[in-house]
Amino acid sequence: MNRMAIRVLRVGLAITFWWIGFLILRQPEVWGGYLSPWVVNLLPVSVVGIMIITGILDIIIGVALLINPLTRLAALVGSLHIVVVLITSGITDITVRDVGLLAGLMALAINFWPNSLSKSSNN
Repeated sequence: MNRMAIRVLRVGLAITFWWIGFLILRQPEVWGGYLSPWVVNLLPVSVVGIMIITGILDIIIGVALLINPLTRLAALVGSLHIVVVLITSGITDITVRDVGLLAGLMALAINFWPNSLSKSSNN
């Protein structure tokens, strides 16, 4: 992949994760409203507590996306996180955003995979 394109993708995803993380931390009770009722019943802590953890995780993922040795790990953790978000929030108005984030994170994970999975796809 083009190095500049990868940089743009990393920075764009990092900003998105930071922004969402800070928004969640500002109003965790509002963001908790996106959780499906069945998920709320399974939570071991309050919805606000889970959303604070989610906001912190989003910010950490955003920072890690910009640190070269952590990019692959951040992309993998971010992908898993987005899959969990899709499962726990269901199909909503913001699902399309999450699908786009998941695709970008998966592209980064593939690009930064050791012995490049992406090299084998060129054959």
